[in-house]
Amino acid sequence: MSASEASNGTAIMGGGCFWCLEAAFELLPGVIDVENGYAGGDRPDPTYEEVCTGLTGHAEVVRITFDPDSVSYEELLELFFRIHDPTTEDRQGADIGSQYRSVIFYLDEEQHRAAEAALQEEQHRLVDPIVTELLPAPRFWRAEEYHQDYFRTHPEAAYCRAVIAPKLKKAGLR
Repeated sequence: MSASEASNGTAIMGGGCFWCLEAAFELLPGVIDVENGYAGGDRPDPTYEEVCTGLTGHAEVVRITFDPDSVSYEELLELFFRIHDPTTEDRQGADIGSQYRSVIFYLDEEQHRAAEAALQEEQHRLVDPIVTELLPAPRFWRAEEYHQDYFRTHPEAAYCRAVIAPKLKKAGLR
């Protein structure tokens, strides 16, 4: 691992379809890479089809690699709350099931404290209670290759045009 790789930060979050999160985080300056995947369940090396059943316990998540000198973990959390509804349990829009739950997986105690503070701050802005889970990071399983960079490679797909593009616009990213 190079010195620059060692100085990068990592964050893991889930808030509905991972395509939506990936598309938004990739537009944030300071984000180096976003990988779609699965975390939080009990099935090793799950497939998309298995996760979609809702029976594996996994959530669709993104693993974000970022330059902490350019973007802070707190800024990632701020965007996270702008691009999904943290008050709907196991649902984001038409995507329904535990695999679409709102979750922040923290990698260390510093992230844990920052996420707790962000959750409290966000709750002050909302009427409904936040249902976002805050948990220690489990193993991350990278999703199949056809799920990576989905919005960038399929901007004309119906889901991208009807769901992702409006979400990016609402968040001020387009």
